[in-house]
Amino acid sequence: MPYFLLATVAMSVAVPDSDPFRHPGRQLAAYALALPLVTATALLLPPVRTLESAAARVLCTAPEAEPVPAPADSWAARRRTAAWFTLHLGLGALVSGASLAIPPAAAVLVTLPLSPGLRKLDWGWYGDTAGAALWTAPAAGAALLAALAAAVWGAGALLDRCAPALLGPTPADRLAAAEARAAALAARDRLARELHDSVGHALSAVALQAGAARTVLDSDPAFVRRALAAIEETARRTTGELDAVLGMLRDGEEPSRAPAGPTLAGLDGLLETTRAGGVPVALTASGPAAEILGTLPVLLSREAYRIVQEGLANALRHAGRVPVAVSLALDGPDRPGGPDGSGGSGRPDDRKLVITVENPALPEDGPRRPRRGGGTGLRGIGERAAALGGSAEAGAYDGRWRLTVRLPLRDNR
Repeated sequence: MPYFLLATVAMSVAVPDSDPFRHPGRQLAAYALALPLVTATALLLPPVRTLESAAARVLCTAPEAEPVPAPADSWAARRRTAAWFTLHLGLGALVSGASLAIPPAAAVLVTLPLSPGLRKLDWGWYGDTAGAALWTAPAAGAALLAALAAAVWGAGALLDRCAPALLGPTPADRLAAAEARAAALAARDRLARELHDSVGHALSAVALQAGAARTVLDSDPAFVRRALAAIEETARRTTGELDAVLGMLRDGEEPSRAPAGPTLAGLDGLLETTRAGGVPVALTASGPAAEILGTLPVLLSREAYRIVQEGLANALRHAGRVPVAVSLALDGPDRPGGPDGSGGSGRPDDRKLVITVENPALPEDGPRRPRRGGGTGLRGIGERAAALGGSAEAGAYDGRWRLTVRLPLRDNR
């Protein structure tokens, strides 16, 4: 109605002595002039989508998730909203006008044969009010009401069908939602790996230390004291890591933020905890130790620590108290070759941190340690390496089980 009144005022100014309210043709002209104003409003005012989405959720049978309640933040969304707004108000104006005009006219037609007073009036829009035409008036009135009901139903059905297409998410909105879901899944997987690696390794180490302490409880009290101290330290450290990860879940951190955790600077403590359980662990760092352990990007250093931690946990779970060798090396153009004899590619950003964890492989017919859980450790290592653009491989070589992970030294902060 505001747009229609504005159009009628403009017509009155442009065409003197014109009264749109007395001429149906001019009323239709005012209606046609009002529609571009409706379209311009939706194009220029993004909150129109919020208003129309709320109306569609109440008045239409569109799915709850389809109409987007947020303002239109792109021109594609504005154009679709403008199409809906024009269709909504255009059909609404026609239905409103017909709903105001047709019921009184139908009432006159139905009662016309029974009312001499009505027959005396000039109903030019109906025709002859005498003779046979008089007795067809009730049927004409009923037909008008039926046509109005059909028009209202048709307009509602059309709007109901168009609401999801015009007020629903655009392809860009769907892509953004898919990216948000992918980021949330990636964050969930990352937190799951953190829990698996930290808690899994701690439980394996604690079980090994407790078993070793029980074995030498009477013969080596000093070892038992060291094992109990290592168990206490492992439990305290793991509790802190667990609180940090669960805190992120409670506080709803951004999906892109990586959880804080230990880095290679704390590798000595990890190895000492493992040794306290009676497992001989040897660490070999090829190249400048400060460059390997101290100046790596934080994310790379943190992921490398988790990889070593999970490698040790796998050795404890599957091989028991066997000697484990951990190696950290730089493989790139600044060195003649990596630990496996491969050389660099000639570009500084192609250098890689090579992590190797080795332990004696159990013979095929030898005793096996019972395996519990889903066995997701190696898969988690592969996911960590792939996320940094690296690679991971594991298998038996010359009677030893070897895990090799290569991580690019790009700044992954």
